[in-house]
Amino acid sequence: MARYQFRDTTRIGPVEIGTFTDRYGREAHAAACTAPGCDWSASYLNRPAAELAARSHRCNPR
Repeated sequence: MARYQFRDTTRIGPVEIGTFTDRYGREAHAAACTAPGCDWSASYLNRPAAELAARSHRCNPR
């Protein structure tokens, strides 16, 4: 399992966004919800897509 070094992290509500270098050497952005019980996360190739996903995310913890 790869270990990613996140940089340029920001938080939009309960979602954190971080920039990392993926295994192909490209810059990628990950968005992950930090709310308890919510396991949502996704990675994107551009920052605006990750920020849009963070703004539109609605938690549905089980």
